[in-house]
Amino acid sequence: MTRFIHDQFAKDYLEELLKPYGEVQAPSRVAGEVREIDVLFSPSRKQDAKLETLGLLGKFTTHPAIFEPFRNAASKEEICDCLLKLLEVRGEWQREANRNNTIIQELAVPKLWILTPTASTKLLSGFGATQGVDWLPGVHFLAEYLRTAIIAIHQLPRTQETLWLRILGRGTVQKQAIDELEILPSNHPFRKATLELLYNLQKNLVMTQNREEDDRELIMRLAPLYQQDREQAIQEGNKQGEQRLIIRQLNRRYGEIDSLLVEQVRGLSIEQLEALGEALLDFSEISDLVAWLQQRT
Repeated sequence: MTRFIHDQFAKDYLEELLKPYGEVQAPSRVAGEVREIDVLFSPSRKQDAKLETLGLLGKFTTHPAIFEPFRNAASKEEICDCLLKLLEVRGEWQREANRNNTIIQELAVPKLWILTPTASTKLLSGFGATQGVDWLPGVHFLAEYLRTAIIAIHQLPRTQETLWLRILGRGTVQKQAIDELEILPSNHPFRKATLELLYNLQKNLVMTQNREEDDRELIMRLAPLYQQDREQAIQEGNKQGEQRLIIRQLNRRYGEIDSLLVEQVRGLSIEQLEALGEALLDFSEISDLVAWLQQRT
């Protein structure tokens, strides 16, 4: 079933985003009937100021956290199972505290964040989940001592702050998030890693049979983006090769050239590098190179 492929993507994705900020275990086993937590996160003692880059997801990770992402809408049985995992973790901590004659610090107990693409009013009311005060729409908290929230991804506002959670949505919500991911600056700390994980997801989905409509649409959405990145990588590889060739030719002709000239050459487009390669045949002195570069800056 493609659900397991999406489950693995969600675990890998959350681990990739969270690992700069603390310890991530995905999955993590707990006692009881050998249950597995999807992602268990323990923040670093020193909070990283860049955590705000993750927006709402970063806000979830200021304290220890359990993440349970779902590809399909979480059922009441699945949410109960998540609560059991949290209670088993708390039970383990309590037994350890009893052995050491210490008291559990409440803030040290993980909070459970259940990430579901959709959540009905009936489901939320059945668990007594209410919209969190001073939280964005879509973040629904259970009773205080349960330390649990259900995140209805389809209810999250379409803002930069929620982007990294909406990537885990379905249908239009996920497609819009991918559109926003695509136009992020190429040097954004999470853009490249997220795209690579999405491409791997796409590859795995392509190899499966009986795909759902959402999966077929996701494959189609990622296909041109993958091709674009692939062509860019090839072009960048060609550019680097052309740069090395030109610089090697210059060094042979004029000796080791000035580092500033090297940087100017590296700043040329691949078309300009090809033109410089042809122009080199007519250069007799280093000043010819300097003049040529000046005309193109």
